[in-house]
Amino acid sequence: MKIICSKNSLSNGLQIVTKAVPSKTTMSILECILIDATTDKIKLTANDMELGIETMIDGEISEKGVIALDAKMLFDIVRKLPDNEITIQTDDSFKTNIKCESAKFSLVGKSGEEFSFLPQIEKNNSVILSQFSLKEIIRQTIFSIASNETNKIMTGELFEIKDNTFKVVSLDGHRISIRKIELKNSYEEKKVIVPGKTLNEISKILKDNTDSDVTISISSKHILFEFENTIVVSRLIDGEFFKIDQMLMNDYETKVKINKKNFLDSIDRSTLFIREKNNSPFIMDVTDEKVEISVNCAIGSMKEEIEIEKKGKDILIGFNPYYLMEALKVIDEEEITLFMVNSKAPCYIKNEKENYTYLILPVNFTKQ
Repeated sequence: MKIICSKNSLSNGLQIVTKAVPSKTTMSILECILIDATTDKIKLTANDMELGIETMIDGEISEKGVIALDAKMLFDIVRKLPDNEITIQTDDSFKTNIKCESAKFSLVGKSGEEFSFLPQIEKNNSVILSQFSLKEIIRQTIFSIASNETNKIMTGELFEIKDNTFKVVSLDGHRISIRKIELKNSYEEKKVIVPGKTLNEISKILKDNTDSDVTISISSKHILFEFENTIVVSRLIDGEFFKIDQMLMNDYETKVKINKKNFLDSIDRSTLFIREKNNSPFIMDVTDEKVEISVNCAIGSMKEEIEIEKKGKDILIGFNPYYLMEALKVIDEEEITLFMVNSKAPCYIKNEKENYTYLILPVNFTKQ
């Protein structure tokens, strides 16, 4: 095999596919990137058996062939080469020479036949949406997946497609995030759980471009994302997602409208006194025209008032401030609405169309 491509093209391709190279594995072939030049295009592939990424790069193919090279070494070599054309050439013993200007490297590769190729996914009734929409809906929900694997389902997000509505749900036992968007077309109903790791990596690759689409195809075990010159295949999480509708309610005793920026800034200031060790709650005392925000702990205290519009009863309620902040940061509206029942029941943040809903459980506290 002999290929010639620019450093920029090769480096960008490697940055995309290395996201599917495992940090630890007992299978050395999974630590490799496959360079496939057997057709008229140069294709790079990485696969950790849970997540696989394939991307096409521009370049010239002088001799067709395929080789698997150590991902970390290849990436580091390319990163340090001059900004010029790079030639990669292999022989029958898989010895690989990498040359750029006067710099020359030699690597021992592996046979491409040893590599685990990506599973084939049937593309029936695929869902199409913009890269921007998918990137945004991931950003607006991914923060509330569980970080540990005590409950595997909580480490992923529910993708629910019904008619022309695409709904994404995440939860970690303390909060729930729900986002809905309208699609251009209607589709058959689908419900799958996509690993959070997959969505995190995809969001890094997707562009903030409303004109470029991504196509999503779903099988019984896998989900496939296709956009531009890249495809991402991920294994789905087995199991049934939580019955979210049973956790949501429309009843409330207190409804509060508040300026989002003022609220977010105040919560942020309260965290000066809140650390994981002291576990002090962020307390909201809601009365007719204002909410008093306060924190009391061993090292000090803070109080602040914000004007609000309120309907219903006064309420005194405490929260983990970081859970509130993460939800507020992904809401684009200037004014938000909170719905509360009592100091023990969840607080809801949602708009009239309910294209977003954030549920946050309160925390117990002792009134100072």
